[in-house]
Amino acid sequence: MATIKLGARPKNFKHKITIPLHEGGEGTMTVSFVYRTRSEYGAFIDGLLTDAGVELTGSSDEQVAFSLEQALTKTRDKNADYILKIIDGWNLDSELSRASLVQLCDELPGAAMALMNGYAAAITEGRLGN
Repeated sequence: MATIKLGARPKNFKHKITIPLHEGGEGTMTVSFVYRTRSEYGAFIDGLLTDAGVELTGSSDEQVAFSLEQALTKTRDKNADYILKIIDGWNLDSELSRASLVQLCDELPGAAMALMNGYAAAITEGRLGN
C-alpha cells in the first residue's frame, strides 16, 4: 500500500479511458491528465463557464435561431479546446494537437465525453489501481 504524503503534487497522471465505438464495441486509450486539486478543478470549470457566456436574451425567432450543424461543430471545437486543457499526452498514433482532437471529437463523439467525464471523476473522486 502506498504512503500518503501531503504536498507531493504530481504534474500529471496517466489514466485509461474507454471509448464507445460506432460498431458497438469499445476502444481504449491512455491519456496523461493535467493534475489539479479538487478546488483548482472547481475554479477551472468556473472559468470555462464564465468564458462561455452564453445567454438567451429573448424568445424571438431571430434570437433563438438554431442550426444543428453549427451547434455540433461549435461543441466539437469547444470540446477539443477543453480537452487540450486537461491532457498533455496520449498513446494514439497521431500527435496530440488541436487538429487531432477536433478529428477525434468529430469521428468518435463518445471520446469527448469519456475524456471529460474521466477527468472529472479522477480529479474529484480519485481512482483505484494503476
